[in-house]
Amino acid sequence: MYMMNSVFMNELDKFVVVFIDDILIYSKSEKEHEEHLKIVLTRLREHKLYAKFSKCAFWLKEVSFLGYILSEKGVAVDPSKVKDVLNWKQPETVTEIRSFLGLAGYYRRFIKDFSKTAKPMTSLTKKNAKYLWSSNCEEAFQTLKKLLTSAPVLAQPDVTKPFDVYCDASGNGLGCVLMQEGRVIAYASRQLRKHEANYPTHDLELAAIVHALKIWRHYLLGNTCHIYTDHKSLKYILTQPELNMRQRRWLELIKDYDLEIHYHPGKANVVADALSRKAHCNFIEARPTVRVLCCEIDEIEMPTEQHAELYSLIIEPTIKDLVIAAQKQDKGMAHIREGISDKQKACFTLDEQGVLWFKNRLVVPKDMELRKKILDEAHTSLFTMHPGSNKMYQDLKQKFWWTRMKREIAKYVSECDICQRVKADHLKPRWFAPATGQSQHGSGKMYIWISLIVSLHGVPLTITSDRGSLFVSRFWEQLQHALGTKLIRSSAYHPQTSGQVERVNQILEDMLRACAMTYSTKWDECLPLAEFAYNNSYQKSLDMAPFEALYGKRCRTPLNWSEPGERVTFGPDLVTRAEAQVKMIHNNLKRAQSRQKSYSDKRRRPLVFEEGDHVYLRVSPMKGVHRFGVKGKLAPRYVGPFKITERCGSVAYRLELPPHLAAVHDVFHVSQLKKCLRVPEDEIDTSQIQIEPDLTYEEHPIKILDQKQRATRRRAINFYKVQWSNHSEEEATWEQEEFLQTRYPRFLPSTTI
Repeated sequence: MYMMNSVFMNELDKFVVVFIDDILIYSKSEKEHEEHLKIVLTRLREHKLYAKFSKCAFWLKEVSFLGYILSEKGVAVDPSKVKDVLNWKQPETVTEIRSFLGLAGYYRRFIKDFSKTAKPMTSLTKKNAKYLWSSNCEEAFQTLKKLLTSAPVLAQPDVTKPFDVYCDASGNGLGCVLMQEGRVIAYASRQLRKHEANYPTHDLELAAIVHALKIWRHYLLGNTCHIYTDHKSLKYILTQPELNMRQRRWLELIKDYDLEIHYHPGKANVVADALSRKAHCNFIEARPTVRVLCCEIDEIEMPTEQHAELYSLIIEPTIKDLVIAAQKQDKGMAHIREGISDKQKACFTLDEQGVLWFKNRLVVPKDMELRKKILDEAHTSLFTMHPGSNKMYQDLKQKFWWTRMKREIAKYVSECDICQRVKADHLKPRWFAPATGQSQHGSGKMYIWISLIVSLHGVPLTITSDRGSLFVSRFWEQLQHALGTKLIRSSAYHPQTSGQVERVNQILEDMLRACAMTYSTKWDECLPLAEFAYNNSYQKSLDMAPFEALYGKRCRTPLNWSEPGERVTFGPDLVTRAEAQVKMIHNNLKRAQSRQKSYSDKRRRPLVFEEGDHVYLRVSPMKGVHRFGVKGKLAPRYVGPFKITERCGSVAYRLELPPHLAAVHDVFHVSQLKKCLRVPEDEIDTSQIQIEPDLTYEEHPIKILDQKQRATRRRAINFYKVQWSNHSEEEATWEQEEFLQTRYPRFLPSTTI
């Protein structure tokens, strides 16, 4: 098997399927099939492998492969393989029963209620069960034979069309049916586990949906599907405000799918209801494929356990493919190709495939939808996380070109609503805002330092840090002294000493804040992506990305997916090019340092707004009640936007505030406002944060989620897991009972632990 996979490595799962010495070639048309056949035969000849002509079959519309009949209609049982089951004599021992059920079970996906039918026989295979072949066993034995001869043809799934999933649950098990356009694709069911028998009806019906999504993930993920259930309340599970922990866990899985849940009366949900009331498992196992399939696989899908690699997937074209396709369809591009003069040929070039390039950059036609797709990928994806206009332009100009490209990028970034909400204001200097974090013991600090810094970049000469307890401990000083590293600490409340770190932290906070608002995920899960996005974004002081400065090459991303060749990465001129790059970086850093030194407040101009403009209003958590450390940094900095109705003096403006902010004075200083360059089409709900008249919002406890007790030598200390306002349950914190009694005496329940 390994040898055959090696021989057809480049063709495998594109138009060839190999199982030991069986080779299946599939194509969309006769002309294409002829080319594929020549390629396969050439591969066999190159490796001195020979196919016996008497065992080969060519140009077939229907083929028998591994016990199945594959055709345009779908997948069916091979009659020649079923003969062994039909000629099977009555089993006389438990071993013979298991042998029969194993052979018949190979085709169980074609038979509705297979486990229910075979129950009398399977009961004899239980431990310590007395072997007694009854009339029920004989009836089940003959029925299975009959069903195998009349097994239906299962339809082939079409990933371009929506799927229908019918689910039902009962006290005996879970049942579901996968269908498309009224044709059955697969049956599935299983018996309830011991702990699931105690589930309430709501959770049991939801478990049936989760079971279907997991077992048919290869079909449903990325495609539209309609879920039908006879439990009406599940229609509102996606918007239900209160969920238990089990439901919340399942909801995270459900949100990965593009689905709609519909109510289907139990009387009409006959198929799934029957499957769920079987006593034993009838479940289709799909082994996930690790290969990326090509589009041709859609024509011959085989929903079988042994060939899960044939399950169809949608292959999305790359950005480069979309641009090349748009060039061929754009009439303006054809005019440019024909009218290239001798002078312009120095800039514009045509490759062998007729693709137009401008100075080794792909020319993007005037297709606004395509350009927006490129800008979205370069700005809002998890690999970039909302970079600024200059960084975004420097990254894009390495691969693409179109007229007024920089202007369009600047306009796109300035109108991004997420950026306006989360990006910091640089028109005035920042002040130092200390934040607390989780402490690390000595060995933990040493492990983090050695694994993340020293092992990757070596021992540094100097370390510049603030005066946090982590960096002034005796253990830290002794560790760095042993490594030969000099420690430089900043002055108290003077973050300018480590200004580079402060600036990077601010950028990372903006990235995490944008990621949390865009993808509704936890900020700590975005940390690796934020690190990737920052290290792969253009830095003006380096005139390149940090990744390129460190490794000497650009990092692969969805916009730059061309993997560098071996000669480029390991060529003989690598050392020379690296030395020149280091000198260039050194000069760029000197120029950047000189340029940054000349910055001052004299160059900053005051903000001026006009009546009718829309602005964002600055808000902040109330001092003394902030309880979330680093998480609190991801709280919104601005709310709005609001319309300016009047200018009051030279530096104050009156805003049109919504009714729920009636207690807030409607005249604000210009320093509290930020201009909105584009009003969002969707109305923003500003009532989610209860803003006080002094433009602060207090985080107060709203719910107790859990409680525990910690015993010490002297006494027992009670702790409560508290959910705070403006935060979700995932951000709940554990608080001591004494603190809550002192600060919020009416919040605690009347009885304690």
